[in-house]
Amino acid sequence: MIVLLRQLLPGRAFDPGGCAGKKEENAMYYLIRETLVNCTADTIPGAKDPYVAVLTPEEWRQNREIFSLGIDMEADLPAVAQTRAAVNYDSLTGSIAIPRMGYTEHVTGSFAFALDEKGVVFIDESGLAEQITRAVAESKRWRMPGLERFLYDFLEQIIAPDLASLEQLEQTLERMEDEILAGDAEPALSRLNDIRGDLLDLNLHYGQLLDLGQELEENENGFFEEENLRYFRLFAARAERLRNMVNNMREYTVQLRDLIQTRIDVKQNRIITLLTVITTIFTPLTLLTGWYGMNFRYMPELESRWGYPAVIAVSLAIALGCLLYFKKKKWM
Repeated sequence: MIVLLRQLLPGRAFDPGGCAGKKEENAMYYLIRETLVNCTADTIPGAKDPYVAVLTPEEWRQNREIFSLGIDMEADLPAVAQTRAAVNYDSLTGSIAIPRMGYTEHVTGSFAFALDEKGVVFIDESGLAEQITRAVAESKRWRMPGLERFLYDFLEQIIAPDLASLEQLEQTLERMEDEILAGDAEPALSRLNDIRGDLLDLNLHYGQLLDLGQELEENENGFFEEENLRYFRLFAARAERLRNMVNNMREYTVQLRDLIQTRIDVKQNRIITLLTVITTIFTPLTLLTGWYGMNFRYMPELESRWGYPAVIAVSLAIALGCLLYFKKKKWM
């Protein structure tokens, strides 16, 4: 049920002649120094510092030679529906998809990426990758800058709001439990099913992020320095903790669903018990009315002056006796 939303930004003009260090609204080339520094496309080939580029699919097709990645990747963003990574001969390519969390505000979208030891290129027409990159540029300064540290901060921006969102969801589940125990069980069932669907999507999402972190840590092509692989281990550990939290809440939803079913069963049992009591009380009365409804000629009670009051008294006695018996047996 992963929903990939298009968060379209205003059109961006591709300007390979932009000035390094100039803070342009549509800048999409950066060098990784103490922070991300805007640069131009011409700066990338000869730069000593690793780079970050955020391009649209059309810009990627027109300028892929700048990056010397040795791949012929066509970014079919409408088909991007999962987070994954693939190791190539001299590059690492893949995609990142962020699912919609229906119970709270959350950034959603998808984009592709390609990287080697020189830098990383994000291929995105929704603007999500640029939004995340700008957030890193505005909030991060590094004593020991590098591609590995940027990738960690970039991925961390994706999951940064999730802990608070999951805590919010946990509080929602606790309120639902109180509502269920208070007797409002059936309306909570549809809401619970929606939350279970969100949790299923998130479990898959964190599992894919965990695989991505482990793929980066594997460093099969030797793009990253060994001492910096700890960043990817740290990210993978965070993704694993979030996944465990989601799994715990999934188990909680199972318990709540069982609790709802139990409350519904108890309610149905009470209704059945009431119907059984009513049926049991009226069965002898039905027999009595049927018996005297035959109207045989020589039935002495039909001619008796006290026959009608006697039948009323007997009917009341039967009903009262049944009620007392059921009360004593605690059937009602």
